[in-house]
Amino acid sequence: MSQGVWRRIGLGLLAALAVGFAVRQYLLTPQDFAGSALTVSEAHVQATAGEVLLIDIRRPEEWRATGIGEGAYPLDMRRPDFIQALTELAEGDRTRRIALICARGVRSARLANRLSDAGFGNVIDVPEGMLGSRAGPGWVWSKLPVTAYAESNS
Repeated sequence: MSQGVWRRIGLGLLAALAVGFAVRQYLLTPQDFAGSALTVSEAHVQATAGEVLLIDIRRPEEWRATGIGEGAYPLDMRRPDFIQALTELAEGDRTRRIALICARGVRSARLANRLSDAGFGNVIDVPEGMLGSRAGPGWVWSKLPVTAYAESNS
């Protein structure tokens, strides 16, 4: 092959890598959330003290893999009755402080925005997530306590 063909192949590969990186960054970067945020350590302290209702919105297979942060309630955000179940956990109080945690802070930020729009007045994001993000090392790497997931607790 000629040098020009190799150059075009190289430029094409670089372009594909750049697009792939941009897509990855978009998918892993949380939406801006105008509300407040907690570190995982703050979320743990406040959840175990009953000062915030900490909701782990991940999927059951994620809960099984890492456990659930101590003080958190597992509630799969994909449940069709998610709002109703969350309202029940909050004892009907849509002004209650509710903190959301997911794996890396992406889903929690998006859901926090949706819940705020749906009338929940005190939603808080935990952007580090269970596995860490740009916001910090996350619950697992911070070695905060977890409880094993049992099918009956969601």
